[in-house]
Amino acid sequence: MSRPDPRFESPVDRSIREATERGDFDDLPGKGKPLPGAGTVGPVDENWWVRGYVRREGLSSEALLPPSVQLRKELDRIDETCARFVDERRVREHVAEVNSRVVDHMRFPSGPRVPIRKLDADEIVERWRAARAPRPAPRPEPVPEPAPRRGWRSRLRRS
Repeated sequence: MSRPDPRFESPVDRSIREATERGDFDDLPGKGKPLPGAGTVGPVDENWWVRGYVRREGLSSEALLPPSVQLRKELDRIDETCARFVDERRVREHVAEVNSRVVDHMRFPSGPRVPIRKLDADEIVERWRAARAPRPAPRPEPVPEPAPRRGWRSRLRRS
């Protein structure tokens, strides 16, 4: 490998060249392996690094959604969220907190326009109660009595 003329070498290029000469890059993980996504056919995804980071860190990809869509998804999942709570007071607190964010969004909307409305706390509590109500135990079906067994002689007579 020919050495570049030091008069035209930038400080960054010089640092990289010196590190290479020292062998600082010889035992890096992934050496000799292709770059992830290199050689893929199709359009280039400019957010490949964000998607990779979210996947590596085990984060929810919903954090990448616009605020209005995040809020709409939370409104759609309110019953599943409230099912984790053990008392009515906590359900009402959560609904009030979500409603305050809905009002904030209505005042200062951001992101795409999606239908968003405030929740009715009493309606959510009723659904929460109905989901927690003990279900009556199913009645066991009566077991039919077995037919009386016929002896071997009666089976022979019919043949």
